[in-house]
Amino acid sequence: MADLALILVGALLVNNFVLAQFLGLCPFIGASGRYDAATAMSLATTFVLTLAAAASWVLYHGVLVPLDLTYLRIIVFIVVIAATVQLTELYIASASPLLHQVLGIYLPLITSNCAVLGVALLALQQELTFGGTLTYAIGAALGFSGVMVLFAAIRERLDHAAVPEPFRGAPITLITAGILSLAFLGFAGMAD
Repeated sequence: MADLALILVGALLVNNFVLAQFLGLCPFIGASGRYDAATAMSLATTFVLTLAAAASWVLYHGVLVPLDLTYLRIIVFIVVIAATVQLTELYIASASPLLHQVLGIYLPLITSNCAVLGVALLALQQELTFGGTLTYAIGAALGFSGVMVLFAAIRERLDHAAVPEPFRGAPITLITAGILSLAFLGFAGMAD
């Protein structure tokens, strides 16, 4: 149980996929302009990331390893991720057309989000059990969601702040992301 807690905290804070490993930067910068869009995007990514990691583990250990086809893991994982994103998009489109419109192009881009593929591959590399993989995926998803929502809130405040003209727009966004990344890298020193 302590191992699962360490995996969760490690994926959530210490090895945050966005701010420490720099994976998933496209939705982090692109969909964090508004708080409501960032919240919706983080929920969709959380669902896809967790479900795709679990399904990838099952397919890898249940199909690819017994058939000695482990070299196909990346292709299989990408197909699993694409299918999960499609199901999520269809559900969101039918349940909330407004939310589907707000997310726009960023929802299908979850398919190419390297954080989603990274979780599945890193869980295999670390030889985690199914429970460990699920915990790792939940921690990574919660870390991604927390950073997205936090960054969106900061960006909304920056829209109303007196930012000097040369720093408005992309420069202040990147400076803020860098400062936020430095703050999260401070969690890495907790293990020492």
